[in-house]
Order: sequence, then structure tokens, then C-alpha cells
Amino acid sequence: MREGHKFILLCIILATLLGGCDKTQQPQLQAPEVTVITVSPQDTPVIFEYVGNTASSQQVEVRARVDGFLDERLYIEGGIVKQGQVMFRMDAKPFQVQLDAAQSALAEQQARLWTAQADLKRVKPLAKANAVSLKELDDSQGRVNAAAAAVDMARAEVDTAQLDLGYTTIHAPVTGASSFARIQNGAYVNSQSGPLTYVAQLDPIWVDFSLSEDEYLKIRQERESGQLRTPDAEALTVKLVLSDGSVYPDTGRIFFGDATYSTETGTFLVRATFSNPGGTLRPGQFVRVQVSGAVRPDAVLVPQKAVLQGAQGFFVWIVDAGGKAQVRGVTVGDWQGDNWFISKGLSPGAKVITAGLIRP
Repeated sequence: MREGHKFILLCIILATLLGGCDKTQQPQLQAPEVTVITVSPQDTPVIFEYVGNTASSQQVEVRARVDGFLDERLYIEGGIVKQGQVMFRMDAKPFQVQLDAAQSALAEQQARLWTAQADLKRVKPLAKANAVSLKELDDSQGRVNAAAAAVDMARAEVDTAQLDLGYTTIHAPVTGASSFARIQNGAYVNSQSGPLTYVAQLDPIWVDFSLSEDEYLKIRQERESGQLRTPDAEALTVKLVLSDGSVYPDTGRIFFGDATYSTETGTFLVRATFSNPGGTLRPGQFVRVQVSGAVRPDAVLVPQKAVLQGAQGFFVWIVDAGGKAQVRGVTVGDWQGDNWFISKGLSPGAKVITAGLIRP
């Protein structure tokens, strides 16, 4: 038999065998298994998230308060300094000379006062006995008064000289992180020379974030309509998520909200404060700010994966009383983690399919 005939015969035998199989043994398509949730409105906490940045609660410029030459820098640039710690020292010799001269001038005026008081002490009994004229008594009293005023003036000069001498030692105004020195040793500095450096207080630290005009109006509208309940701003809890995804361990509180709308940024500034004893947070970091404490009463929350979008808008699949799947159009609100608030379209008891759907 030729090879071609053998092949045709083999095909006929296979076709006969397959055709004789019982069709009832062929696999049947099974209805897909689905997962559903039952809609149950309940008061649901809301978390609002914003992008913010950290800022020092007190950033102070360190400046020279007297004119002179800068002798030495006594702190480690970029390190933490304590309030009152010596950071710079200026050449103190000229100021010490001024103090010595002021103290000498004070001693001279005190001696003149002593002489005038002694003269007045002698003149008083003589004037009482009419041995000298009243004019001499008045002149003696005037010299005492003038000498006392001169002493006060000289004492003020001493105080000024002591202050100037003290200003040659420049201390840290607050406890915090220091910056680099803007002016090097040996330079001549004065109050117009600009800052020597600055110190940024780290504990507490502030976090600034912004609320857009649309967000502000939406929150106000939802509060007025009863869709959102919020406590006072000070009662809200603020959490921080750092750039690596970790959550800052301490919570903060809002203590300031700018009443003025910024036309430059189109936002309202909001500020929260956090304790930062270890200096973990530094000024200028970008963070995610999560504000909690608000509640949506009788809210309907559905997993995001159950909400689909078509030409007519958002919709979900539900299971009706007969066990059949139906499409239900919905109006969605904000996201909440992996869920979506549904403001319209679902009534209590509705069964929403969350898994087992064949998505378009």
C-alpha cells in the first residue's frame, strides 16, 4: 500500500473513533465563581492626604553685634549646638581697653561726688548758724547733684563697655542644627556684614502643607450638607509618611491655618507641629501628610477593584434577588486606601461583586 493511502486510512480510523465517543462525557463550562460583599452603610473614618515639607520652628541668624575682627569659630559646622554655647569669638582687646577707660572715668566721677558731698556736709551746719549765705549752701548742693549725675553717666558708660565686650563672644541663640560659617576667621565684621551662620531649632519641628481652594470648598460643602463630620482643627491627628515609605513614630497636631488665600500658589497654608527630640526630621524634607479625625456618617465603601468605568460613567456588578448579575451605575467619591466611597447608586443590602468578574 502506498504511503499516501496509509495516511488517508489512518485519518478515517481516527475520525470514526472520535465520532463514536459519548458526547455526554465532554467537559461542560462551569459558571465562574464570584465574591460579593453586602452593602452596609456605617460611620467611616476619613483620612485626607497632602504633600508637605518640614520647617524649623525657629530659625535664627547669628550676627555680630559689634564691629571688629573675627578671631575663631568654636563650633562644628552642621552639628547640633546648645542654647548659650559659644560659636564665635571676636578680638576682645579693643573692647577691654574701652571698659578699663570707662571704669577709670567712673572712679573719677565717684571721687568728685565724694568731695562734693563732704563739702556739703561742712556747709550745712554753717548755713544753719548763718555763718555762710544760703547761696553757698545752694551751690554746694548743686555740685553734689551734678557729681551724682556724672557718676550715673559714667556708670552707664561702664555698662555699655561691658556689653560690647560681652558681644565679642557670640553664643547660640537656640538649641538646634547649625549651618556652615558664612564668614571666615580674620575677617572684619559688623552688624551690616550679614549673618555669620544660622541655627535651626529641630524640636519641635513644623510641617507645612497646602489646601487648594477646590479642596477647601468641597470640605466646607460636605460639612454643611452633613456628609462629613470634623472636629476642631486642634483635635485632628496628623501622621507623616517619609520618602522611603516609613511612618514617623510620633503624631502631630494642627496649630495654624492661614486665613488668607495665596494668589501665588492658589492654596491655603496649614501648619502642624511635631515633637522631634532625636532630630530625625530636618528642615526642607518632603513628606506625605495624613490628617485623620473626620468621619463620613452612613458611608458606603466598596473595593476599588469592584468599580468599573464605561462610556456612561462608573458602574458595579451586583447580584439581584434571583442570583443573576446586573450592572448598576454609581457615583463615586474619594478614595480611602484600597476602597472607594460610593455617594449614589447603592442601597443597604445590595450585593456587590468584588471578584470573579471578566473585565472589558
